[in-house]
Amino acid sequence: MATATNAPAPTLIVSVQRALRLLETVSSHPDGAPAKQLAREAGLPLPTAYHLLRTLTHEDYLRREKGVFTIGEAVERLAAGGVLQNRRTTLVDSLEHWRDAIGAPVYFAVYREGEIELVAVADSPCAPAAAEWADFRETGHAHALGQCLLSQLDEQGRRDHLDRHPVQPVTLRSVCDRRTLLERLASRERMQPVVERGEYALGTVCAAIPITAGFGAAAIAISLPVDQEDRLLPAVEQLRNAIECLLGSIVFSISI
Repeated sequence: MATATNAPAPTLIVSVQRALRLLETVSSHPDGAPAKQLAREAGLPLPTAYHLLRTLTHEDYLRREKGVFTIGEAVERLAAGGVLQNRRTTLVDSLEHWRDAIGAPVYFAVYREGEIELVAVADSPCAPAAAEWADFRETGHAHALGQCLLSQLDEQGRRDHLDRHPVQPVTLRSVCDRRTLLERLASRERMQPVVERGEYALGTVCAAIPITAGFGAAAIAISLPVDQEDRLLPAVEQLRNAIECLLGSIVFSISI
């Protein structure tokens, strides 16, 4: 058997190392610092620092104003991405807690920029989510989350949504025309759960709770197999009682 040879250690890209060192140095000066100071603190030759500073400024990782450099929009976007990921993790952790406490998959959705958006789902092998077999955004008239979100819009908002996503049967139990749906939405009592039985997926029952905290339409929901329908209303009542605890992570998630 051939003997292994000593492979050379991977070569680090020196210019990348230096650029990152410069970014770290700039970030330590919230009010900015001039090129000579940054070069000295980063331990770089001044010509090298000038070249990297120009490149980083061109790519929006730095700003240059009045002779000093500060962190630019590209770095801020990277940082914002990390914040959003942390927010999403907080929300999912909360949903997973209530999934386990209730024994059912938990869904969270918002109505954003004219569309229904499923933000997060917490399910498990013991509590599987309903399969999204028909496009969730286009079938809001059929599932409990969609009906719950649409019921929080004003009449014009509902009509605008249905102009873009017309009512059409999804299952034999689905509402079959626009007028019937609009009447149903208008008759719903504020903050009451929305329940649908097999309108989106045969064999599945679902209940959604509206959430309002000054940030627009949002809803949280659970689903169960139809043979466990007797658990649906007690479970959704348990979830509704937990909304206040959930609200912190839900409010953060709206900007995701």
